[in-house]
Amino acid sequence: MGDQGAGGGIESHMPTHRRQESGEEPRPTSQPTPETRAPPQEKQEFAQTRTTISQDIVLDAVVEHEAAPTLVRNLSTSSTTSNPRPNEYLGGGDRRNQQPSRNATVPSKRPLEPPVTKATLGELDVSKIIHNPKLRHDINFDPELHFRPNLDGEKGKKKQEKANQFWNTLLEQLVQFVIDRDAFYRRFGHGNDWCLPLLLKAVKEIIETLVPQRDREFLDEGLNVELLMQQFHRGVADLESLASWLSGVLKLHCAPMRDEWVDEMYQELSKGNRENDMGELVKGMRSLLSVLEAMKLDVANHQIRCLRPVLIEDTVQFEQRFFTKKIQSGRLTIDAARLWYTQAQVDTARLYSGSPLPFLHSFGETAVFFEALSRLVLPSTSTESIPTTFVFDEERIIKLRSDMFDSICLEICMRKYEDLERLSNVTQFCSRIPAYLNDDSTRSCRSSGEFNFNAPPSSRPSSFTFSDHGSNNSSPRNSGGIFSHPPMADFAESRTKATNLYNSLVDLLQTAPLATRPDQRWQGLAPSMALQILRYVNAPHSLPGFETQLAAWLGNIHGEIFHEVEQQFQQRLLADLAKRVKEFKNLTGVGLFAAATGGRLRPNPQVPSWVDGLDRGFDGAGSLRDPREDAGISDMATRLAHLGILHWRVWGNLAYLADSEGDLTMENCS
Repeated sequence: MGDQGAGGGIESHMPTHRRQESGEEPRPTSQPTPETRAPPQEKQEFAQTRTTISQDIVLDAVVEHEAAPTLVRNLSTSSTTSNPRPNEYLGGGDRRNQQPSRNATVPSKRPLEPPVTKATLGELDVSKIIHNPKLRHDINFDPELHFRPNLDGEKGKKKQEKANQFWNTLLEQLVQFVIDRDAFYRRFGHGNDWCLPLLLKAVKEIIETLVPQRDREFLDEGLNVELLMQQFHRGVADLESLASWLSGVLKLHCAPMRDEWVDEMYQELSKGNRENDMGELVKGMRSLLSVLEAMKLDVANHQIRCLRPVLIEDTVQFEQRFFTKKIQSGRLTIDAARLWYTQAQVDTARLYSGSPLPFLHSFGETAVFFEALSRLVLPSTSTESIPTTFVFDEERIIKLRSDMFDSICLEICMRKYEDLERLSNVTQFCSRIPAYLNDDSTRSCRSSGEFNFNAPPSSRPSSFTFSDHGSNNSSPRNSGGIFSHPPMADFAESRTKATNLYNSLVDLLQTAPLATRPDQRWQGLAPSMALQILRYVNAPHSLPGFETQLAAWLGNIHGEIFHEVEQQFQQRLLADLAKRVKEFKNLTGVGLFAAATGGRLRPNPQVPSWVDGLDRGFDGAGSLRDPREDAGISDMATRLAHLGILHWRVWGNLAYLADSEGDLTMENCS
C-alpha cells in the first residue's frame, strides 16, 4: 500500500494514508453493484486508519486549470486523461538495446514479480472501494478524487527501482536465451519460473479483470501461456500475431484516448519480433503492462464517479455502523472526544458568562460544537488536541490550521507595513517643517516619528491634530498636509498600493519551498517578506532590525501580536461559519457536497486554497473584493462548515450527546 496524497486528498491531496479496510460492511443497496473479481478482503485493526491504496496506486484530487502531461494535479473531465503514459519502469537512460555479456548473472534465483499484477491492482476493485471507510469519507470532500500511479516519495522511488530490476532482468534472460541457450537452460530449466512467463501470466490475469465474463473464454485461446512458452522454447512463437491480438482486445475495452498508446505497443512488439531486437521486445512489454495499469485505473475512476452519489448519501449510516463496531470491540475509544465536548460546553459558558451564544439561531444545537471547532483549527491549538472522532479529518484540520497560519502571517506583515508607512509619512513631514516653527514643535514631531518595533501592530494610522497654539486663524502651511483629512484620491492610491503589496506577498508565499511546519516555511519567507514590504514603503531597504523582528513576529504563535490577530480571525471565522452552517445544515448529503465543493479547485496543494482567486479580484458573486479583507476566511468557513456538519451527523448522537458508551447500539445508527 502506498501513501496517499489532502483533502484534501488525497494528497495532498497530498497527505499520506495507510491501509484501512473493513470487510464487515455491506454494499450500498441504492444502486446495483458493478461486477468485481476481488479476492476476499482481509480484516485489519482500526489503529490503521488511512485510505486503502496499494503500493503502486495512490488516491489524489487533481486540480489544475488545464490538462497537463503529468500524473499529479492535472484537471480532467475524465479520469482517463490524468494518466498519460508513465515511463517509470525503466529508469536512468534508454536501456532497450543494451545486451549483457554471456556471463551476466541474475542477482537472485528467486524469480522477480512484474511491477504491475492483479494483486497490486486489487485495491482498485469496486468491492475494495465500497468497503474502504477512509476513501468513502474522502469522496465527500474532493470533487476530483481519483486513483493514479504512485510515483511519489520513498515508496514511489522503491517501486521504480523494483520495476527497473524486473525489466533489466527480463532483458538479460531473453538475450541469454538467444545467444547461449544451453546456459539459459542450466539456470532456468524448461519451467516457467522466470520473468517472461510470469509477465504473460500477470497480463492475462489483469485482462480477465477488464473484460466481461462472456469474453474471458477467448483469453484461453488467444493468450494460452503454457502453449506460448512451448512455442517460445521451440523457436516458433509468433509474437507479432500475439501483439496484433492483444491490440484488438485492448482497443475493444479501453478508452479511445488509449488507442495511440496501444498502437505504439503493437509497433514495438512487432519490430522486436521481426528484427530479433530483445530491447525493443522489452520496451513493448513494458508499454503493454503500462496500458493495462492505465485501463484498470480508468475503470476504477469511472466507478468512483458513478458510485459517488450513492456512497455520499450512505456516508452517515456507513460510518456510524463502522465506528460503533470499533467502539464495541474496544478498538476505538471516544472518552477523550467526550471530554473535549464537555470541556467546550464549560469554556463556552464561561466565555459568554450566561449570555446567549453568538449566532445561536444559525447553529442551533450545534452552537457549542462549532464554537469549539472554530478554535480547534487555530494555529496555536496543539495538534495532539484533535479528538479521536476526527480520525478521518485530521489532515483537513491540519490543512485549515496551515491556511489560517498563512492568513495571520500575511495580516501581521500588512500591519507592520502600515506602521512603517505611518513612520515614513511623519518623517517626511518633519523634514518639511519651516524654519520659523519653534523647537518644541520640531522635537515633538521627531518624537512622533520614532518607531517601536515591539509595539503591537495597528491596522489603522493614529490621528494627528496640529494647530498654531489653538488659534482659529492658523496658517494653512502648518495646519494642512498629512494631518488634515486626506483627499479621496490619496486614500484610493494608498488602498491600491496596499492591495498590490498584499497580492505580491501572496505571490511570494506561493513560491515558498516545502516545509514540515508552516512556522518553518514562514521563517524562511521572513527575509523576502521584509524586503518586499520595504520596497513599498518610503524607507531604507536596510532598515535596522526590521527583518529580524518580522521573523520573530511571524514565528512565535504564542506571542502577543500573533495571539491578537489570531483571536480576531477566529471571531471573523465564526461569523462566516454561522452563515455557511445555516445555509448547509438542512441539505442532503449530495446537496451538501455540491454546495460546499462546487468550483473549489486548487492547482497547488502547498498554498492556501483561497489564494487562487486573488488575482481575479472578484468574490463568488462576481463583485469586487479586497483580498486582505477576505483573507481566505470565506473559503475556510465553507470547508469547516462542510466538515463540521458531516461530522455532527455521524457523531452527534453517537458520542457528544450520548450519556455513555453503553448507549452505543445498532439502533442508534439506524
